[in-house]
Amino acid sequence: MNTLNILGIAGSMRKDSNGTKILKIALDLASKYKAQTSLLELRKTNMPLYNPDLSIQSDIDMQKVTDQVNRADAFILVSPDYHGSMSGSMKNFLDYYWEEFAGKTFGYICTSHEKGLTVMDQMRTAVRQCYGWSLPYGISVNGSEDINEGQVINNLLNKRLKMLAHDLVAYSKLIREQFLQDLSSDLEDTFAARYR
Repeated sequence: MNTLNILGIAGSMRKDSNGTKILKIALDLASKYKAQTSLLELRKTNMPLYNPDLSIQSDIDMQKVTDQVNRADAFILVSPDYHGSMSGSMKNFLDYYWEEFAGKTFGYICTSHEKGLTVMDQMRTAVRQCYGWSLPYGISVNGSEDINEGQVINNLLNKRLKMLAHDLVAYSKLIREQFLQDLSSDLEDTFAARYR
């Protein structure tokens, strides 16, 4: 693998979302570790409510999203905390994919006044069910305390974002390279064998 592709998923429908601002910072930090990054803002994406009986192959917007998901080697999922749960747009996004997440690594950010632990646990559970790998920690952002005019004002948050960027790039490369190697081998006793 020459370049690691990271796709950031912004799960807020708010126009001036703190989560989206933080995600852009995290993606910028990851690019400093030579990762190729891109951003998918769900509020700007026409993703119909998931229906397993409908085909998305003829939907141009959905095909673009699917192409981005397939190209990604790693993801950063960002959701606001809505009643202790992820946003509906994030859940809807996750409902569309499963095999596409296998052998890929995920980082998590939640904007919340209460740490957002259940939100990150729910995103992590959904990813695990799709055989994706997760960093063992997430980042909680309290907009009024951590951000001012789009700038991070909390030093601890700055350190956590740098750590997330480094760890996501470093561990994603290891996991993705091994997954692709196992996928192309003829070994049957590997996790990747089921995806041939």
